[in-house]
Amino acid sequence: MDDDRSAPLLRSDHGGIVRLTMNNPAQRNALSEAMLAALQAALDAIAHDPTVRVVIVAGEGPAFCAGHDLKEMTAHRGDADRGRAYFAEMMQRCATLMMSIVKLPQPVIAEVATMATAAGCQLVASCDLAIAGEGARFCTPGISIGLFCSTPMVALSRNLGRKQAMDMLLTGDVVSAEEACRIGLVNRVVAATLLRAETTKLAASIAARSPLTIKIGKEAFYRQAEMGLEEAYAYASQVMTDNMLARDAEEGIGAFLAKRAPEWSGN
Repeated sequence: MDDDRSAPLLRSDHGGIVRLTMNNPAQRNALSEAMLAALQAALDAIAHDPTVRVVIVAGEGPAFCAGHDLKEMTAHRGDADRGRAYFAEMMQRCATLMMSIVKLPQPVIAEVATMATAAGCQLVASCDLAIAGEGARFCTPGISIGLFCSTPMVALSRNLGRKQAMDMLLTGDVVSAEEACRIGLVNRVVAATLLRAETTKLAASIAARSPLTIKIGKEAFYRQAEMGLEEAYAYASQVMTDNMLARDAEEGIGAFLAKRAPEWSGN
């Protein structure tokens, strides 16, 4: 566990599962410069750590994540360029973070107990899986303040149906946990008191699988999703052929046929 409880991001490790907890409840865990930097540094380190099997992202306090720190960004309107360079830099840093989640070899699970708004909703959509407590809420409210949630749109439109994504983006209305599950933003909704246990249970189930197979599968999932049907099948066939030659596939198939538990080597 992180020793510095005042740090913007807390990390705990257990059984190959890393829990990253955004820890600025006073600012509703906004994606400030400090929070973006802390999350990026943590993911960069995890990407090269073979002992990490699964990552959970959670938020401390009354909000999972409120999106960009608008006060921090507004302070740059007095810059000579009215903040253009700063805004562009922050949007790029946020986009890089979201792409880092997608490109991470390990699966990332969002654990959402409370409110996820704007880029916070984008963060949920960018994670591979998401579990929500029954009191969780989601919205992309930029439309109400003259700022269309264009970057959250990228993640939302790749998770939701187009009309459901446009509904959230054009109205800014708050979506309940149950509705978020129905439209595909989260995988499941559980009682608030069971949220952490259920997320940990899911993470442990994934962590018990071959890390090599998960890495291969996660990369292939996102790559084929951007391809046409014929290209996707050709690519996926090659991935599966290569996967069949991996030692973990040989071990897993052998264990299945022998009716024993597999012993993963990660090769």
